[in-house]
Amino acid sequence: MKKEIHNAILLIAAAGRGRRMGGEMNKVYLPLAGRPVLAHTLQVFLEMNFFRQVVVVVAPREKDLFRKQVLVPFFPDEKRIVLLEGGSKRQHSVLNGLEYLHRNNPSGDFLICIHDGARPLVSRALVQNVLQEALLTGAAVAGVPLKDTVKEVDGNSIVLHTPPRENLRAIQTPQCFQFSLLWQAYCKAGKDKFLGSDDSSLVERTGIKVRVVTGEYENLKITTPDDLRTAETFLSPGKSPEAVSRAGFGYDVHSLREGLPLVLGGVKIPFTKGLEGYSDADVLLHAIMDALLGAAALGDIGHHFPPGDPRFKGISSLLLLQEVSHLLKEAGYAISNIDSVIAAQSPGLSPFIAEMRQNIASALNVEEGLVSVKATTTEKLGFVGQEKGIAAYAVAMLMTLY
Repeated sequence: MKKEIHNAILLIAAAGRGRRMGGEMNKVYLPLAGRPVLAHTLQVFLEMNFFRQVVVVVAPREKDLFRKQVLVPFFPDEKRIVLLEGGSKRQHSVLNGLEYLHRNNPSGDFLICIHDGARPLVSRALVQNVLQEALLTGAAVAGVPLKDTVKEVDGNSIVLHTPPRENLRAIQTPQCFQFSLLWQAYCKAGKDKFLGSDDSSLVERTGIKVRVVTGEYENLKITTPDDLRTAETFLSPGKSPEAVSRAGFGYDVHSLREGLPLVLGGVKIPFTKGLEGYSDADVLLHAIMDALLGAAALGDIGHHFPPGDPRFKGISSLLLLQEVSHLLKEAGYAISNIDSVIAAQSPGLSPFIAEMRQNIASALNVEEGLVSVKATTTEKLGFVGQEKGIAAYAVAMLMTLY
């Protein structure tokens, strides 16, 4: 039998940085179908009559950004919103919100609903279902059955165990609790110095049983550029995801000369020859930069870093790659992925590929999984095969953010 839901409080966790988006801006402020991600999320909950108060926990020093980009343009007359700053981890941010509610609601218990600001596609029906279950049982979360088989592996990626998929759920938000239960769980976690992966994991440690309500696969969390593109498609029926994607191709070649250092992908490679050039002649990074700039129609590296300019004499191409990253962000682009190939007869480059990928991902502030680097020979054909030079090719995919 359903109970009436009333006087619940909503806590939106919106203090994450979202590094996997490939940018410096907090992902909840990225544009999605004409408004910030966080505005879509809030709209769902503010249209429901269950919540007497809405606590939004933002990143430190982002209160003004929230007011400017979300509150004033989209909810100027909303009086229920309380704005707080979060901490370095999601758990610390939620705790800041709970401490505020504990201080300001001394008389009695209430239902609290916690939701990620980066989940803008949650439905009102799912929110109501989780709230209803929490009202009956004290603790409920949204979760969906896994579509893929899951393997537990050791540090060497050797399979240890294959748990039965039918018993596994991918947990989402909203997560709803009686406030007293959640407050007790957070206090215990703080005392034990325990950092959980979500709110329900803290509640579980107190012995409380948490009920999983069937969630929605569309209730995705915006984590990568692909997620943002998928959400755009859901919110804009008939709009093709390809409409917000751009591709670029880059190629570069430098000659080899005895006695020079060989730098590829920011890695100094032991070899008797090195590449000639005005900067460090990192042919791989030059190809990647041209691919990125080409995808954004921003010219090429010769335009931005002209040879002969003393600022770039001998400079590390990783620094130039960082500058290209800034140019892309200013133009409204995020990196979807990069694929590249180094053509070199020698030396063998396989031992250095992993470090190259790490360097490139770090310079661009993206997830390493978005960067591919491969190496090949030319079977001793041409100038590469004769060890007169090294060439590199790159393809980059960008996603428009604005």
